[in-house]
Amino acid sequence: MTRTSRACGWLLGLALAGAAGQAAALEPERFSLAFEAGYQGLDAASDSAKAVFDGSTGGSTLGGSARVGLGRLFFVGAGARFFSKDGQRVYVADPGSPVFPLGHPLELKLRPIYGFAGVRLFADSKLVPYLALGGGATSYKETSTVGGETTEVSESKGTFLVMLGADWRVHPNVSLGVEGRYTSISDAVGLAGVSKVYGEDNLGGFSFA
Repeated sequence: MTRTSRACGWLLGLALAGAAGQAAALEPERFSLAFEAGYQGLDAASDSAKAVFDGSTGGSTLGGSARVGLGRLFFVGAGARFFSKDGQRVYVADPGSPVFPLGHPLELKLRPIYGFAGVRLFADSKLVPYLALGGGATSYKETSTVGGETTEVSESKGTFLVMLGADWRVHPNVSLGVEGRYTSISDAVGLAGVSKVYGEDNLGGFSFA
């Protein structure tokens, strides 16, 4: 065995020992409840959102989740969020044409309900990063009023999400966290028909909470 191979073996052994030590030091995941507040973007339908919401592509979101540990590293859970934004109906002839506001109020509501499974990464005693994947369904509701008559479009679409976050323990039973996620809500045609003009059928995007 050469010196180089022996050195590589020592480094590999130290890395494995360090990873094992982290896993051993990590307390088992317990049942937890979380309150979530942050920002939801509609990046996958950004042109449609800008047209209907006067240049904006997202807004505030609220929600909550519950999580149960499966040993020291893995966990499963479920959650729900609520997103609502007010805009107005517009007319767009084609993707390159100007946007003409029509002045008719429009409200969009998204309510994703999802399950997820994940793993805690590189954990120490206080800061615990994690990665999770999930899926579920999003309730889509669009309400608009034209000439005093209100119309409503309501449907449910499949949802896929990727989550990356970290929990910071400030008390044995209390943690503060930050989480970024990307959500895909495919085949969700809406936003007063503008999404058909722009060829956008996904109302997902990036969010943080």
